[in-house]
Amino acid sequence: MMNDNEVFESVAWESEDLAPPSAVPQQPTASSSGAGYRVPDAGGDPTELKWEGYLIPLVSDPIKELEGTKDMFVSYKVTSKTNLPSFSKSETLTRRRFQDFTFLRENLAKDFPACVVPPLPGKHRLEYVTGDRFSHEFIERRKEDLQRFMDRLAHHPTLQRSKLLRDFLTSTEWTVQMHSHLAHPPVPDAGGSLLENLSDTLINAFSRVRKPDERFLEMRDHLDKFEEGLVGIERGWNRVNNKMGDLSTDYHDMAVSVQGLGFLESGITEPLNRFSNVLLEFSTHMKNNSDQSTGPFIHNVHSLLAYSQINRSVLKLRDQKQLDFEELTDYLSQVSLERDRLAARSGLGGGVAPPSGLGLGAYLRDRVEAIRGTVDDDRTRVEKKKKLDLRIKELENEVTAAHETSDAFSAETLKEQAVFEHAKRAEMKEILGEMVDGQIEMYQQAMKDWDSIIPIMQRIRVDV
Repeated sequence: MMNDNEVFESVAWESEDLAPPSAVPQQPTASSSGAGYRVPDAGGDPTELKWEGYLIPLVSDPIKELEGTKDMFVSYKVTSKTNLPSFSKSETLTRRRFQDFTFLRENLAKDFPACVVPPLPGKHRLEYVTGDRFSHEFIERRKEDLQRFMDRLAHHPTLQRSKLLRDFLTSTEWTVQMHSHLAHPPVPDAGGSLLENLSDTLINAFSRVRKPDERFLEMRDHLDKFEEGLVGIERGWNRVNNKMGDLSTDYHDMAVSVQGLGFLESGITEPLNRFSNVLLEFSTHMKNNSDQSTGPFIHNVHSLLAYSQINRSVLKLRDQKQLDFEELTDYLSQVSLERDRLAARSGLGGGVAPPSGLGLGAYLRDRVEAIRGTVDDDRTRVEKKKKLDLRIKELENEVTAAHETSDAFSAETLKEQAVFEHAKRAEMKEILGEMVDGQIEMYQQAMKDWDSIIPIMQRIRVDV
């Protein structure tokens, strides 16, 4: 059975009973992979990240199941190493197909609506049209995408502790677990609440928060700039890549020209041919580096951009929680005003001024009803007032609950931003680091090639 930290009933998932520092392993070394873990000092930043342990998943060994039939699919070996107390074993091994990952992602998003649940690679790709989704290249790319998805879950201090993720990694009866999760979700549907029953004119999807929180406005502005930066990186890399392609072609053409000179200069034919070969090799290095690095680099940038957009949706949901509170508050004010107007109507006769605070409009409406003969008698008015009193009490409870939910959701959103910032920085370091490594490898090989030609060129005798 799930504990209170794994559901959204109170929004506050972080356990106050985190393991004491003495019970928590030391921070992993730089050679370790998977999620880090640490416990902040008492009195530290409330948004500081807290992990109860590490979780290191690995997606590998894709296998085509039912190959040759219309029901063919690909399964992936999913292993993990962990010291999380919620796991009964330190190492797990299962096989899962893509739709299992999809179920995991969709239901984590439902169970933890304030969490930035990482996205999965979509099915709206060319391979689903051309029929190449079982090609080696497509399967390898999907395996890498699933690995990144699992890494993001493992690095999340809340999601790594979820029962659904634990079942996904450990259960030998995953189909039964899926059905059980759907039949008994950790966050039961409370049915149509008062808020959901309000008219669309009251709760408008296009409404804006009237009292925006500067903290979340700043977060949204930061996200805008971050996503603009990612788009700029993609554009810049594409320009660099195009220029590298042109430069590679130029080096190739230059090599051909040098080789032609070698046939004309009989005394230095061999050195010129060797120089031409180095130019060809350098041209090839540039082309291979461009071809091998561009696809993964751009793909990783797109993946990080999609992750950022999920974070944006959480901020939008937080705004909706605040908007729900504001709209309910306004609705309560309207009902209270109607109750006061109804109470003030008792004893009003023709020409009597409207009671203070109710306004001329309410008075004129009462007079129109009187002229039409629709004014309620005292008994009907009393019954209506009782109903309004009950309605007001119900609304007051709803407003209080909406206020608590809005505040709690805002607090969790602040924590989620810390999680996202941590993940974002780690992934940016990885993406840019891989690009740097590729460039260094290319130029180191080029330096060896150029160093090898220097002695040969120096042996050319020039008579004075």
